[in-house]
Amino acid sequence: MTSEFWKEHENLYYALTNKKVIFGLVVFSLVIMLAIFGPLLTPYDYEEYAGDPYLAPSAKHFFGTTIMGKDVFTRTVYGLRSTILVGFIAGTIATLIGCIIGFLAGYFGGTLFDELLMMFTNIFVVIPQLALLIVISAFLKARGIVVMSVIVAATAWPWTARAVRSQTLSLKNQEYVNLSRISGLGVMRILKDDIASNMFSYVFMVFIQQFNGTMLATVQLEFLGLGPTRGISLGLVMQDAVNWNAIQLGMWWWSIIPGLILTIMITALYFVNTGLDAAFNPRLREM
Repeated sequence: MTSEFWKEHENLYYALTNKKVIFGLVVFSLVIMLAIFGPLLTPYDYEEYAGDPYLAPSAKHFFGTTIMGKDVFTRTVYGLRSTILVGFIAGTIATLIGCIIGFLAGYFGGTLFDELLMMFTNIFVVIPQLALLIVISAFLKARGIVVMSVIVAATAWPWTARAVRSQTLSLKNQEYVNLSRISGLGVMRILKDDIASNMFSYVFMVFIQQFNGTMLATVQLEFLGLGPTRGISLGLVMQDAVNWNAIQLGMWWWSIIPGLILTIMITALYFVNTGLDAAFNPRLREM
């Protein structure tokens, strides 16, 4: 690409050359590849009795087997797909809700409309998230990936709304915004072209945080037995390991390996987010 392109996309250049971003993206890409191609590496189904129980990791069973003889690698890679998908859908929904409320509240800051939106947001802020998720999940007899995503997203958006509102308040009185307002442009057009476009990098980092947070919230619910009623996920794999006393029986691979993969994925996204923060903030850029 030409030097003119990079001059016009300075933030992109600093993001793609930041060491933390590169490291995080490489590690996260490896986890994604494991989720996509992992099922092709195993001949078993995640509910299939694949061999003798209590088997440690080997060439035949990469992550060993469970107390019931199920292949842990198979259950982990299929569960990883579900966990990532829930995190992506829930993170997207939470980011959209938070951004819409935040943009509108910030643009109309100081008005009754702003106060009503913030009152609505604060109601969700003071409600204990985990307790609400447990109550909602317990009342639903059937829970699939989409339902789980909506449940988690419903309590994840308030902090995004407050953060985006704060940023919007600082931008709405800029000269270019006032010029658009004087020119007669509508509110939605101003929010889209003048405010949201200048907050793209910030919103992208918010989405990464939401992706991380919603994945962890989903695993918490699954670990408590309130996950999807059909299918498999990382939280369900670890829950089974705890229910069957895997650690006490010396079957460390059953619980530690799935948990380690989740930790690696969360850490990789943390590196991406901190690297992007440094890349998009001139004061934090590596010289």
